Formats: sequence, structure tokens, C-alpha cells
Amino acid sequence: MPALACCVDGAVSPHPYAFATWDSVLPDYPPSNTVTAAAWSPAHSAVLYRVDGWGAPYFTVNSNGNVSVRPYGEIDLLKVVKKASDPVTSGGLGLQFPLVVRFPDVLKNRLESLQSAFNFAIASQGYDAHYQGVYPVKCNQDKFVVEDIVKFGSPFRFGLEAGSKPELLLAMSCLCNGSPDALLVCNGFKDVEYISLALVARKLHLNTVIVLEQEEELDIVIEVSKKLGVRPIIGARAKLRTKHSGHFGSTSGEKGKFGLTTTTQILRVVKKLQQYEMLDCLQLLHFHIGSQIPSTSLLADGVGEAAQIYCELVRLGACMKVIDIGGGLGIDYDGSKSQDSDISVGYSLQDYASAVVEAVRLVCDRKGVKHPVICSESGRAIVSHHSILVFQAVSTSSREISSPGLFVQHLADDALSDYRNLSAAAISNDYESCLIYAEQLKQRCVDQFKEGLLGMEQLAAVDSLCELVLKAIGISDQIRTYHVNLSIFTSIPDFWGIGQLFPIIPIHRLDEKPAVRAILSDLTCDSDGKIDKFIGGESSLPLHELEGNGNVDGGAYYLGMFLGGAYEEALGGFHNLFGGPSVVRVLQSDGPHSFAVTRAVLGPSCGDVLRVMQHEPEIMFQTLKHRLEEICDDDNGISSLAILNGLACSFNNMPYLGGNNNGHCYYCTNGDYAGAAEEEQ
Repeated sequence: MPALACCVDGAVSPHPYAFATWDSVLPDYPPSNTVTAAAWSPAHSAVLYRVDGWGAPYFTVNSNGNVSVRPYGEIDLLKVVKKASDPVTSGGLGLQFPLVVRFPDVLKNRLESLQSAFNFAIASQGYDAHYQGVYPVKCNQDKFVVEDIVKFGSPFRFGLEAGSKPELLLAMSCLCNGSPDALLVCNGFKDVEYISLALVARKLHLNTVIVLEQEEELDIVIEVSKKLGVRPIIGARAKLRTKHSGHFGSTSGEKGKFGLTTTTQILRVVKKLQQYEMLDCLQLLHFHIGSQIPSTSLLADGVGEAAQIYCELVRLGACMKVIDIGGGLGIDYDGSKSQDSDISVGYSLQDYASAVVEAVRLVCDRKGVKHPVICSESGRAIVSHHSILVFQAVSTSSREISSPGLFVQHLADDALSDYRNLSAAAISNDYESCLIYAEQLKQRCVDQFKEGLLGMEQLAAVDSLCELVLKAIGISDQIRTYHVNLSIFTSIPDFWGIGQLFPIIPIHRLDEKPAVRAILSDLTCDSDGKIDKFIGGESSLPLHELEGNGNVDGGAYYLGMFLGGAYEEALGGFHNLFGGPSVVRVLQSDGPHSFAVTRAVLGPSCGDVLRVMQHEPEIMFQTLKHRLEEICDDDNGISSLAILNGLACSFNNMPYLGGNNNGHCYYCTNGDYAGAAEEEQ
């Protein structure tokens, strides 16, 4: 009997699962379609998930099938996750998911690699000045991230860039422990208080530069500097004609949001500074082509244009010293090395540095101008790799194909006719007709159900039959939904907001062949709370079957989102009152596991996120306590004291799913609210 006819006959005597094959739904690129499950290896997973493309040199798949983190030795990411999430009684830290794992060693290497790339370009091209970068703190303002950058960057005179008053305050504080030559670049729109802070920073002997974003800011700088008795160092941000297309280039060009036009506004700034005998204060030219600059040819074009402006300012008498090329150093989120994508770049760190140095050198040499110090504001290129968001898949949903069972006798005449036609088409292997009759049969039965002529059992049997047919002819939707213990809006806001893609892969079981494809659905009550686009142009992700029937009680299945160290934490909100993730900071060590956790912070509790929205958890608890005292009868079921302890735990626990290891028992059997609250703090 033909295979498809077997499927239809299953409506009476079903055994439909002989047709299940998942090979056809894995990606088209090797090795998934050519390697059996028994022969699958970690190397195959590395190819499947393109780890070497987007992850090198920091991430690899080890022989155990787990993700390892480099560059100094190898740290097994699964071991870090287990250490962070296992209960304290088992030697873990008891942190709850989702979990951000930071690797300062990666951060250090990014700074060293960027500096080395520029040092090599400068030496090889005979450039007569040096490079010193700044980190734009808007990318990730976390205290330990910024402090690490200042510490690791101090030998390179690496500084900070601020775009608001709070960022300026934290930059001032952190740079007190940095190199005295490190630049503190003050960008963004400014008022009197902002400029006053910047001038106070200069009074504190910080190497502060006030970059003019608007022409009107110069008047405030002149006035406040006189009052404070501080000679300012001034920069000008130029609106270049050069820009790149796509989302990340939308703020550049002549009509960009920031900066001064080169033909009129910058000339007026020069003239006013001359009038106040302050032209020597103008020492830096800043510009920004846009983030994720796709190619070095576009980069060289923009830097060359800016270098022309720099030389013109020198000719006009400004005491120019620094050219700040802004941000734009891109990273390859999908490993494609493409110049035509917002999530990839077609160059290396060395290519980038060489293009910048050459463009500045050529213009300055032609004009006879001394080579300036080169500064860049590389944010995402510095911090993206060092942070990994780890989260759990806790359950899965799919179209269940159960035994269709007997239902023919309940069908109306037209539906019965469709069923018979479907059977005949199946016997003759007429797949096109099978599809037509299956869809007609399903719709007629839905209409019968709506009219009350067909029961739920019969409708379910019809659904199963039609799904079997579609699956057998190879057009069934095999994509599952994996429910993940995460808020997309809080932890991956750029995916929801601008469609930014990040590499997402399982961090373990990579020695097993993925059996299914899935999209990811988060915990929020919002249809946008899902990830259904992935790197490589994929609309689903190859994943493994969940253990324990896909329940929270089953074996844990961990996924990691990589290259998300920039912007995601700074942009995350409180949708559905899900707060931020727990955080661990991990350093390479000589211990038995090759790592040491130097800091661990549990994510915000329910009480914490309620306070953000002006609620008062203590008063809320008292309100519930009074209601409980009014209605609760301890003789009937659980005691009021146990309920109170459970409520106290709820206010102090994280909003995410707890699972067996980390979740606290909702109803305590002893103690009181004060004790429970104190225990959780």
C-alpha cells in the first residue's frame, strides 16, 4: 500500500508515525542533511550554528558538546551556569534565570585588540601621532563594565564618552582612577548644568573635551567658563556629507540629528572664538558616520572628508590636536562577512584601523598638517562579546498528531464526500488533490462544529487526520514553539524594536543532532514577545527535544544569546513588570574549573519592579494581611501564617519562573512575615 494511503487508513486503524522525519526541516546548509544522529559531533553543531563565523576567537564548541569561552584558556559555559544556578545547599549560588554572564577577560582582550590594530597601522604607515580611544558609556553603563574598561584601558590612555549628565557624573568618578591623559568626551545636547559639570571635571584635572552639538552651546561654554575660571577644551561635531544607508546610518549626513554644518555653523563657531580670544580652545573635531559601518571604503570616504575639515580648521588658526572618528566599528552578528547587511561587516579590526590611519594620513600629508591624535568611540565593538544572556526553554507546544479515531459516521454528506475523495487521492498518491480535499474536509467540519453538529472529539480527529496528510506530503508546519523563561522586551529590546538579530544557540547538548525546529516565545502577555527570525535568514532555530516531556520539572535546556553586551541592558524596560536578569562576573583562574565567580547579583524582585512603578510593596502586603485576617479560617486548610509567609516570599522573589532549583516554596509552614522577608533580603 502506498505510504500516503497508509496515512489515510489511519483514520480507522491509525499508526501514522512512520512518516515522521525531521531531516527535511533542518537548515539547507551542511552538515544537517547529510549526517546521521549517530555520527553527529560538536564540530557539526559548530557549523550548523555558524559559531566560528560570529564567535571567533571568543566562543567555540568543546568536545563535551558545550560552548566554551576564550581567549585566555577555555571556560565551559555550562559549568558557569550550573555554578550560578544550582542551590546554595549543593554548592551553587542559587541565582535565578534569566542570567547574564560577564567575562571581563573578553572585555580586556577587545581593548587590547583594538589598540594593537591601531598601533600596527600607525607603525606600518609611518603615522606621527598615536591612537587613544574612548568608550561611550551609553552602550552599557553597568558600574563594573565601565570600571573594568577604565582599568584595562589605563595603559592605553583609554577614556570615556558621556552623552548626558548622569553619564558624565559616572565618567568623572571612574576616570579619577584612570590614566590622567585619558579623554573625557562630552557629547549630547547640553544645558548650563551639563557644561558646568564638564568644566568642573576639567578643574579636577580630567582631560575633558566639550563637543559642541549645537551652535548655541558655545555661548554657554564661554559664559560658564569665565564664571568658573576654567579654560575649556572645545570640540566641534561636524555633519559630514558622507553617510551610509540602512537603519544605523539614519543619524548621519547633512540632515542628521547631531552636529554643525561645515559650511556655515562651524565657520561661525571659529569666528566667535576668535572674537573672545579662545580659538586656541578649539582642539578636537568629532563626527559620526553611523553605527555598523558596513565597509572600509565607506569608512575611508567619511574619514577623508573629516580630515579635510580638520586641516581647514588648522588653516583658520584653531589649535587642533585630535580627530574623533566617532562610533561605527561594526561586529559580525551572523558570521556572513557581508557588506550589505545591518548585522554584519566585511572587514576585520585591522582592516578598520588601517583604513582610518591611511585616510587621515593622506589628507594631512597633502595639506602639510601635523598628524592628529586619532580617537574613536567604539562601543558595541568593545562590549558586545563579553556578555552572554543565558535562559531556559521550559516547555514546548506543537500540533499534536494523535490517533484520528473513528469519526466518519458523524460527518455530513459533503464532508463525507471530501473524506472519500481524500482516501482515493491518497491511494493514487495524488498529493495535490490530497491537499485540496484535506483543507475542504477540515473547513466543512469546522462549520459543522460551529453549528453544534460535531463534537470536540470528532473535530480533534479531523484535525489529526488532516495534519497527518499534510505531514506525509511534506508541507506540514513542523515548527514548534519553545516557551522560554525570558522577557524579550526587557532583555532583547533591540530585536523587538528594530529587528536586530543576535546569535542564539543551545549552550550544551551540541554533541547531539538537533531534532526539531522552533521559534522562541517569552513569558510576556504580548504577541510580539517572540523570536521568529534568526541569523542566516532563518525563520526558526534548530533545537533539541526537551527532556521531561518539555515540563519545568524535566531536564534543563539552556540557550544563550551572544554578542548582546551593548545596549540591551541599557534599553530594557519593565513590560509585564519583568525586571532585569541575574548577573555573574567570571574570571579565568587556575582552579579545577578554570574560572572564578567574582560577583553574583540576583535580579530585581517583584517588590523591586513594583517600586519602579510607584507601588509600595510593604503597604500592599499589609493590605493583603488585613484581608486575610478578615476572611481566613485556620481550621480549614492551610494556616494564615503559612499564607502570609508565602506572600512575603512572592514580594521578594524574581518575577520569572523559578523552577525546582531556584524557586522558593510558596507556602511556608513556619516562621512569620518578618522572618521570611529578612531571609530573602
